[in-house]
Amino acid sequence: MGKRVKIPIKTEAEIRKMRIAGEIASEVLQAVAGFIEPGRTTAEVDSYAAELIAERGGTPTFLGYRDFPANICISINEEVVHGIGGARRIQPGDLVSIDIGVTMNGWIGDNAVTVPVGSITQEDRRLLAATEQSLFEAIDHARDGIPLGDLCGSVESYVNGHGFTVVRKLVGHGVGRNLHEKPEVPNFRPEGRSPRLKAGMILAIEPMVNAGVGEVDWLDDGWTVVTADRKSSAHFEHTVLVTTGDPEILTWRPRTALPEQLGVIL
Repeated sequence: MGKRVKIPIKTEAEIRKMRIAGEIASEVLQAVAGFIEPGRTTAEVDSYAAELIAERGGTPTFLGYRDFPANICISINEEVVHGIGGARRIQPGDLVSIDIGVTMNGWIGDNAVTVPVGSITQEDRRLLAATEQSLFEAIDHARDGIPLGDLCGSVESYVNGHGFTVVRKLVGHGVGRNLHEKPEVPNFRPEGRSPRLKAGMILAIEPMVNAGVGEVDWLDDGWTVVTADRKSSAHFEHTVLVTTGDPEILTWRPRTALPEQLGVIL
């Protein structure tokens, strides 16, 4: 991040299109989250998401992106991100991370949530609550004039304070006509000069947080990222518009892992 990078600024007309893409992406994500239950295969979840996206006139952003073979990313427990739907059946006690991108009229909404399946451990409840809250810590920094490094650093500062770690090999990103635009949005404070955010920038902010070590491995499929120690991971993401006032969450949905709802004190 030490180099000067050109970060796209969206026009009002482009922002309106991004709002539509974000709203549809959120609708689909929430519906797919509600579809998660024990016994379903991850391939069934992937197919269901594809149906919902098609019904709304969109296309799955991830399908074919760098040859990715599925409609969405679905990752379970120690799988951090980029899991591919298949024969694996969802079990009670699982943490299921769903990452969904939807392209509408050439513009992209990108969002993710981690869903608890039935009764989960106290530690996993704390992991979900800390990860979702770290997303909102970062979103609060998505304001005109704030250094991007402050936004990034807020995630690691928050999760480390509760005994968890961020994944450093994967980052959030700008988003618009392309899935990955400038700038990179790591979940830790990067070294070097940090650009200042400007109104009209749109960021996909996505904390990826591990219960154990922050290191990760890639499985043989070339896509699925897993925790190096095989402990649980969680992933929450929103597409966020930087403004001169409060940030605008383009993929808004009700929060699901509030500490007070879970009986967990952070």
